[in-house]
Amino acid sequence: MRAVVLTEYGDPDVLTLTDVPDPTYGPEDVLVDVQTTALNRADLLQRRGLYPGPPTDHEVPGMEFSGAVSAVGSAVSDWQVGDEVMGIVSGGAYAERLAVNQRQVLRVPSSVTLEDAAAIPEVFLTAFDAMVVQGGLASGRWALVHAGGSGVGTAAIQIAKAMGARIAVTASAGKIARCLELGADAAIDYRSESFADRVAELTEGRGVDVVIDVIGGEYTIDNIKSLRVGGRLIQVGVMGKQKVELPLGMLLPKRVALIGTVLRARPLEEKAALTQRVAAELLPLFDNSRLKPIIDSRYTIGEIAAAHAYMETNANFGKILVDVG
Repeated sequence: MRAVVLTEYGDPDVLTLTDVPDPTYGPEDVLVDVQTTALNRADLLQRRGLYPGPPTDHEVPGMEFSGAVSAVGSAVSDWQVGDEVMGIVSGGAYAERLAVNQRQVLRVPSSVTLEDAAAIPEVFLTAFDAMVVQGGLASGRWALVHAGGSGVGTAAIQIAKAMGARIAVTASAGKIARCLELGADAAIDYRSESFADRVAELTEGRGVDVVIDVIGGEYTIDNIKSLRVGGRLIQVGVMGKQKVELPLGMLLPKRVALIGTVLRARPLEEKAALTQRVAAELLPLFDNSRLKPIIDSRYTIGEIAAAHAYMETNANFGKILVDVG
């Protein structure tokens, strides 16, 4: 099969499309003919050698997919050949085929094409887990989500509104209007406004219940200022400075929690449990079109270097898809 392989680390041109052996699959796995994959920030870090994938004979990036089941293991009971599926993996989705545990597979919603479904798994699982499962967001509560035009940001806006919560996002000036059109209650231009001041205004000084941050660094103190008493800061990425001076006294009167999280490194049981919860609570919202994948652009697998270069410009609103099949 064809796959994008990393034999060295660096700029996008190190991504090499080549032939590798088909993956093997175990009794509880399904083999999927990949139709489409999608880019994530973790892929860019992996390409630079900063976020290695699981050890394999060939290092193939890619953390989400959509495709059709082509074979099933002897213990698989929920899926059969021909089923259209999507899901997350720890790596290997930049390839024509992949093997994945049956409990990490989701059905493709009836309202979404197989080609577009790859825009769903990673960002909706990440946003749901961070904002709802760990952040405790519920109807009537407030969330602040940074990078509102990103894949996770656009998913978070939709999830918050579908559950009756309120959400403010930060974004660059060119993405403000689109965040509002998608349903955000407020969109803050992080280059010209203080998001902490704006949050205080929006919440009449009380603060938000949960902050979802992918920046870190200089955002951290203002994130804590933006939280209500008992609020939670969920750190899902660090695109800014890795280190920050944090006055610990800020945490005490507010009784806030600072939680770091990633999906990739979690054990199978945790990822499977989250996948099944998303299947029960979010997939029906795609079927009735209350949720939808937000797609910025798409490339072919032969254009993978160009896709990476484009993502590094931060110009995308929503997901960047890569057609494999």
